[in-house]
Amino acid sequence: MNPELNVPRLELITKSGCHLCEDARDVVARVAQELGLPWTEVGIDGNPDLTQRYGEEIPVVLVDGVQRDFWHIDPVRLHTVLSNAMAGPCPRTP
Repeated sequence: MNPELNVPRLELITKSGCHLCEDARDVVARVAQELGLPWTEVGIDGNPDLTQRYGEEIPVVLVDGVQRDFWHIDPVRLHTVLSNAMAGPCPRTP
């Protein structure tokens, strides 16, 4: 990966027994691989705060902490959001 590019934080919020989460996992994994990005999956099971926030919208995709998609994850939209995040100005450390 180009060191001049940002590496956005990509998270997939899921819960057990969610059939849409399986599809979302495949989409996120594929798009992240295409762009060479890491991603994490966060389960809401046993986490009351996440359950209250996202329980009705699962699965949810967050990019740098901002909700970008839910239920049916659109691979084209996700690719565009991540590409734009990668191309943005690199954060500078003091």
